[in-house]
Amino acid sequence: MEPSTAQTDTSTDPTALSGLQLLRAWAAHPDDERPSIGRLLGMRPVRVDEGAVSFAVTPQPDFANPLGTVHGGICATLLDSVMGCAVHTTLPAGAGYTTLELKVNYIRAVQTDDGELTGVGEIIHVGGRTATAEGKVFSADGKLVAHGSTTCIVFR
Repeated sequence: MEPSTAQTDTSTDPTALSGLQLLRAWAAHPDDERPSIGRLLGMRPVRVDEGAVSFAVTPQPDFANPLGTVHGGICATLLDSVMGCAVHTTLPAGAGYTTLELKVNYIRAVQTDDGELTGVGEIIHVGGRTATAEGKVFSADGKLVAHGSTTCIVFR
């Protein structure tokens, strides 16, 4: 599918847009105007292509667990977002999805001042009722922090 050069107005009915169109419209908004969990965590789109997306987030002191490192839920949320959105980019207008299963493997701890985390999600399979994807989270220095997989149910 060719990338669209036209800006899409997300105030229109989101069910009228394909998943790829909707996510590209979402990504085109300024960070502080982007609704969703992304705004809450400061998640920024880096890449939105059919079947593959990447988002970045810079850990904040409020992301710390009692030990002072970044809470694992931040990486889990980043993985859930990039893997789910990778699936979403393949869906036609009017179709939706939700996570059925999320598996996360943590590789190393992240300090709140370690810099930007980048999550990359790619589809494995998109069928009529289910879809699977895999994802990885990398630290600012390119080290693997966490990886995971998801199964989503597709609503057509």
